[in-house]
Amino acid sequence: MKPHFAASAAAFVFITLISVSCAGDTQEYYPLKVGDTVFQVELARTPEERAQGLMFRRELDPDKGMLFIFEEPQQLSFWMKNTYIDLSIAYIDSDGVIIDILDMEALSEASVRSSTEVQYALELRQGAFDENGIFPGDSVDFSTIPLN
Repeated sequence: MKPHFAASAAAFVFITLISVSCAGDTQEYYPLKVGDTVFQVELARTPEERAQGLMFRRELDPDKGMLFIFEEPQQLSFWMKNTYIDLSIAYIDSDGVIIDILDMEALSEASVRSSTEVQYALELRQGAFDENGIFPGDSVDFSTIPLN
């Protein structure tokens, strides 16, 4: 009976480790059109989701990112504590117009502030906005995003 228990315990540990290691693949993505490019984005709508952001990630696909949704326009400030990927952030107003695009360095605790009140922030791999010809003044189409 002990060998069977040991085999079952080993199988349980193995399955648990596989589940944990694949946990990064379980995010729900939504298509978000930015300028003429569509990215797949995770949503950060709650204070807890916004606080976690992309922390502890070691990689980010070129077409993936995170959209931070706030209830009201406000001046926003982000930092990169515990974030291992260089990112670019677009601050977006309530009409879906990109106000600022700023680069953020991995693990930096320097605040990166929006120049004015905005309601959304979009984080992508650093350089993704430039590579896709996306600049301040371009529009973001939120029609595929459950904003509430």
